[in-house]
Amino acid sequence: MAMYEMKPEYYTGIEFIDNEHKKLFDIANDAYEILTNEFIPDKYDYIMELIRELKAYTKYHFDHEETYMTSIKYKRYLSQKVAHDDFIEKINSYSSDYIDENQREALLELLDFLTTWLVEHIYRQDKLIAEEN
Repeated sequence: MAMYEMKPEYYTGIEFIDNEHKKLFDIANDAYEILTNEFIPDKYDYIMELIRELKAYTKYHFDHEETYMTSIKYKRYLSQKVAHDDFIEKINSYSSDYIDENQREALLELLDFLTTWLVEHIYRQDKLIAEEN
């Protein structure tokens, strides 16, 4: 059973956006599994790989979502763009030294941030995109 799941209330009804959001939930689950796996004493490489994946995937997803919003002349595009840029800035702020020295704290912080983002942003902002269609 996954810790983070794409519940019905998170669906926008826009298929490609929903599929990409599922992937973000998968990444959150990966982070949780790394955190709780007691068989990996040094989690540094796993955390760095997770952050690399998150950076690459969110860039892909945000570009995709922003292109779509532009194509439908979405009126809240600018606030979405700002939220997306803030997310990327936050992920980029994790230094390898901080992660190396504070593995558990970094993972907990990342999970907290991801959870808030998935719930708040998808539920409160992305769902509005579908209402303009």
